[in-house]
Amino acid sequence: MLIHWALDPVLVQVGPVAVRWYGLLFVGAFLLGRWMLARVFEQRGLPPAHADRLLLYALIGAVLGARLVHCLFYEPAFYLRHPLEILKTWEGGLASHGGVLGLLAGLALGIRRLVPQPALLEVTDCTALPAAVGAALIRIANFLNSEIVGVPTGREWGVVFTAVDALPRHPVQLYEAAAYLLIAAGLAALQRNGGLHRRGLLTGCLLLAVFTARIGLEVFKTSQAAHDAGWWLSVGQLLSVPLVIAGAVLVRRAMGLPAEREPRRPCCS
Repeated sequence: MLIHWALDPVLVQVGPVAVRWYGLLFVGAFLLGRWMLARVFEQRGLPPAHADRLLLYALIGAVLGARLVHCLFYEPAFYLRHPLEILKTWEGGLASHGGVLGLLAGLALGIRRLVPQPALLEVTDCTALPAAVGAALIRIANFLNSEIVGVPTGREWGVVFTAVDALPRHPVQLYEAAAYLLIAAGLAALQRNGGLHRRGLLTGCLLLAVFTARIGLEVFKTSQAAHDAGWWLSVGQLLSVPLVIAGAVLVRRAMGLPAEREPRRPCCS
C-alpha cells in the first residue's frame, strides 16, 4: 500500500510572491520556539520579553550557519566557482549542522545585549526543548517539499515522491521528525525533573541525542553530497560526530556539577 506524494511546495502565490510550505514551517518552528522559550524564562524568573531579541539573533545565525555549511561541505566545488550563489537562500540548501552552530553563535551575540549577561549554557538549556521541536517541524517541511528523500525500499510504507522518480522510498524525513519529537519528550521530562538546575545538561542531551539519531538515520537517506560517494561515512555523519562528542562532554560535565536549587541570578533586568 504505497503512498504517492506530489504536494505542491508552494502553498499560496500572489504574483511574484510565493509562500512555501518549507518557509512557513521554518518560521513557525522559530515562533513556537519563542513561545516555549518565553515560558521557560518566566518559570526561571527571567523577563520573557527578552526571548524576542534572542529569537532574532538565533534566526539570523541559524540561517547563515546552515547556508554556509551546506555550500562549503555539501557542494563546495559549485559554490567556490559561483560564490554569489551562496546568497540565494531561497533556492534551498541548508545544513542542520550549520544551523546548530549558527544558532549558538547567534545566541552568544544576543546575550551580549542583555544586562547583566547570562551564561551561554543557561540560555541554550532553555532553548534545548524548543530546538528539538523545531527540528522536527523542519523535517516535516522537507517531507512536504519532497526533498532529502530516502533510499529505495520494498516495504509497504514506502513513499513514491513523484517529483523525484517512480521508486518507493523510505520516508526518512518522517523518521527523523519522529526521533526529534521523542527527544523533545525526553527533554521535557528532564526539564520538569530539575534538568535546568544542572547547567549544560539539556544542551548536552540535545546534541548527543539529535546527532546520534542523525548518524543512525543517514543510512536510510540518499547521498546529499556528490563527493561522498563510496565513503564509509556520509558528510552528514562526519559532521555529526563532533557534535555528539560535544554533547557527551557537556552531559558528563553537568553531572559532575552540584545541582543549583535556584537560578544564581536573574540573567537580565
